[in-house]
Amino acid sequence: MDSVSQIALGSAVAIATMGRRTAVWKAALWGAVAGTLPDLDVFIDYGNALANMVNHRGNSHSLLYLLVFSVGLGWGIARLHGESRQWMRWWLAMALVLLTHPILDWFTVYGTQLLRPFSTQAYGLGSVFVIDPLYTLPLLVGVLLALRRKFFAGLRANQIGLLLSSLYLAWSALAQQHVSDVAQASLKAQRSAAQRNAAQDIAAEQLLVTATPFNTVLWRVVALDGAHYWEGFYSLLDADRDMAWSRHDRGLALQAQYPQPDQPVQQLARFAQGYVRMEQNGDALYLTDLRMGQEGSYNFHFLLGSPAELASGLYRVQKQSMTMPVKQGLQALWRRIWGRPV
Repeated sequence: MDSVSQIALGSAVAIATMGRRTAVWKAALWGAVAGTLPDLDVFIDYGNALANMVNHRGNSHSLLYLLVFSVGLGWGIARLHGESRQWMRWWLAMALVLLTHPILDWFTVYGTQLLRPFSTQAYGLGSVFVIDPLYTLPLLVGVLLALRRKFFAGLRANQIGLLLSSLYLAWSALAQQHVSDVAQASLKAQRSAAQRNAAQDIAAEQLLVTATPFNTVLWRVVALDGAHYWEGFYSLLDADRDMAWSRHDRGLALQAQYPQPDQPVQQLARFAQGYVRMEQNGDALYLTDLRMGQEGSYNFHFLLGSPAELASGLYRVQKQSMTMPVKQGLQALWRRIWGRPV
C-alpha cells in the first residue's frame, strides 16, 4: 500500500497496543516510523529498473526478519523514553506494526515476499488497489481523534478506525471472489458460444481479478489462455453479468528464446506468476507486467534492448512510460464504475 496508508496503520496499531501505558503521541509517532521502515528498500539499487521492481518487498518485508528486528526496536524505544519497564509492551507494539505492514501489502497485487529467507515466492491477493481512500480514511480519522480527544474517547475512536479498515479489507476479498465467479461464468459462456460457432475457444489456465484504482467496485480480469490473454472489466453496478473480453498475444515464442532463469525475461515471468507479455517493435524488445494497469496503460513496461543485444547477454532494461493522462483516466474510471461503457 501507499506510504500514507502504512503510516496511518502503523500509528493506529501502536496506539491500540500501547493503550494507557504511554502517551498517545509517542505511540503514534513510533508506529508511523515503524510503519514506514520496510518500504525504505526502495532506495536500494539492484542494478536496473526491473531488478529493483522484483526485489522491492523482499527481505525488508520478510515476516521472520521483521519479527527479529522488532525486539531491538522495541527495547531501544523503551530505553529512549525512560520506560524500560514497558519494553515488552513496546516490543509487542513494534512487532505488530512491522508485521501488519507486509500483510497489508499482501492484499495488493504487486507481490510481497513474506516467507524470506525460506522462499522468494511473491504473494499478492489483489483485492485492493495500492491507494484506496476508503481503507485509509478510517485509520487517519481514528488516529487524529486519538491525538486530540480525551484519552478514553480517543482510544475508542482509534479502535473503531482499525475495525472499519479491517472490515473493508474483508469486504474487498469477498467482492473479489464474487467477481471471480462472474468472470468464470462469463468465460464458460464464451466457450459454449465458441463451440457452437466453431470460433476461437477461451480456455483460461489462470485467472487474475484485481481492484481498479481507488475503489473496490470496478474490477479488472485477466485470463491466460495458451499463447494469448483476455482482458475484461466488471463493475458491481453492471446490469449485465456478460463480460466483454479483448484478446491479446502474450509473445510466448519470444519469451522461449530467452529461457535463462537469472535474466530479466524469466525473472519477471516468475515474479508476476506468468502474467507477462513480450513483444518486438522494430529492432526493440519489450517486456510488460500484465497485472498492474490495463491495455495501453501499464505501470511496469520495460525496454530490454535489441535481439542482437539480448543474444549477447546485454540487457538495457529501461522502464518506459505507458500511462494515459490522469484526467482522461479518472473520467473513464468514473464512467465505468457506474456501469457505463468506455
